[in-house]
Amino acid sequence: MRIDISMWLIGAALLSVTACTPAQDERLKFVSGYITVHEAFWSVDHKTPYPFTTSGEISCVYYPNGVEVYFEPLGHIEDSSIGTPLNKAAAEALKRNDMKPNVPYSIKKGADLSEAIEAGLKACDEMQA
Repeated sequence: MRIDISMWLIGAALLSVTACTPAQDERLKFVSGYITVHEAFWSVDHKTPYPFTTSGEISCVYYPNGVEVYFEPLGHIEDSSIGTPLNKAAAEALKRNDMKPNVPYSIKKGADLSEAIEAGLKACDEMQA
């Protein structure tokens, strides 16, 4: 009889742990990606002039409420780095979370960021697929 009670208790414990485990909400999942950029190679795939003052990475983070695109210069690509926001979603996310970029500002004055943003969005699309 003791063995049956022990098995019942183990089964009940497993059931309670399983029942209390939160389900994965698909809306909370995110995708991230990046591409390395360098002035010497930019003109191969892009029509606009290279928008940054140094080489680095254009990264993206896809959240259900928007895709954030950032630039981080080489030498400052770390988990603790907060890149320069390139699109509105990224700028709003930093503002909402009371955060500021902590990498050197590396966007050329008056630069057209449209192709850089497009490249970041494409990196997320490729990772999501």
